[in-house]
Amino acid sequence: MRFTGDYTAKTDSKGRVFLPAQMRKVLETANCNSLVLRVDLFQSCLVLYPLELWESMLDELKTKLNRWNGQHQQVLRQFLADADTIELDSNGRILINKRKLEFAHITSDVRFLAVDDHIEIWDKTTLEQVLEQSAGTLGKDIEDLMGGL
Repeated sequence: MRFTGDYTAKTDSKGRVFLPAQMRKVLETANCNSLVLRVDLFQSCLVLYPLELWESMLDELKTKLNRWNGQHQQVLRQFLADADTIELDSNGRILINKRKLEFAHITSDVRFLAVDDHIEIWDKTTLEQVLEQSAGTLGKDIEDLMGGL
């Protein structure tokens, strides 16, 4: 399952937001009804994973963890504490809880950014600032990554 695009939307007063139609179509084609919403590990945004991808990632993480190691258990606990299983409502909306909205600094304007197999959900202004910081370096960054192959 692959997502493409960058879409804007608005949250309502209850924290509901329409998932862009193009992204819903990808989910429908893959017969994916359940998603996992989690705060990002590295940025002030939210990440929406198809359930199958989430389960695969969780399985991979668990292969690196020792159930009898307290630090490993804390890593797993923290990782799972910030994740919620969600489904689209009949109107194609998702509900984002207040704690996650606050984490991502989302008040109203949202950007859905397709990142291959998952979707990032950003406050519109925050994403614009993040993208502006790296503007003009993409070609060089890709050259550095791919040039040595």
